[in-house]
Amino acid sequence: MLSHWIVLVLCLGQLCADQSMKPQLAAPQLAINNPTLTTVALEKPFCTFDSSLHPNKSYAIYLYVMKSSGSTISSMVTDSNSKPIDSTFQQTLGGNLGPYKAASFDVPNCVSPPKLADAGDINKVSDVLKQYLFRVGDDGTCLYDPNFLDVCNPPLAPDTTYRFKYVLVDNTEGIMKDQTLWSDPIKTRKANLPMKIDIWPGRRSGSMIVITSILSVSVFLLLAGLLASVFSALVESEDPSAETKDTSGTTQQSELRPQLTSE
Repeated sequence: MLSHWIVLVLCLGQLCADQSMKPQLAAPQLAINNPTLTTVALEKPFCTFDSSLHPNKSYAIYLYVMKSSGSTISSMVTDSNSKPIDSTFQQTLGGNLGPYKAASFDVPNCVSPPKLADAGDINKVSDVLKQYLFRVGDDGTCLYDPNFLDVCNPPLAPDTTYRFKYVLVDNTEGIMKDQTLWSDPIKTRKANLPMKIDIWPGRRSGSMIVITSILSVSVFLLLAGLLASVFSALVESEDPSAETKDTSGTTQQSELRPQLTSE
């Protein structure tokens, strides 16, 4: 287990050092089932902005998201003063009208990455991976929480193509210092229609499922009718009023017979 995670971390470090200046999908070994219906896991920009960093200054990484179908004219992430825009998911209709800021985090430490020893600790693997990866669309509550004041990273739309961009921001001056290119188009997964879901143990079509359901209901109704008939017969056989009627009828017949004999 330890050697497996050490190899993954070392390989990821090499990828980060050689990656092109655009956001990349996380390696499959680190993010299984990526993208999902509503999320995309990206590698953080390790060693990407090193040449733009200066000592004694504070920086942050902003992540912008926009739908690939959005207008390229409105793909700018800064204003005329080089200040990064603060457009939200709601204001851009989920990236339809232009890019929105989905995240803000510290610049990844390229010189001192997470300790390799921590990668072998099952209790620390999650924290180590979070330092390397960022999952877009991972917050399902921020849109509906009136007290939420942080940058909102709501779920993405299924079967939709997006592009992503990292921006280096000088926190002191509040301006952009560097940026990546927009990523290649990345499409979220498409939801399967209920009639196309493969149902074990065999591949059944929607019509077969409907017929099976109708037959099941018919059998149930037949059994219910049979049980009702049996129950009704049992109730009638145990009805005391029927016994009383039979007894009274026998008594009347016995009383009538002597009268007929005397006459």
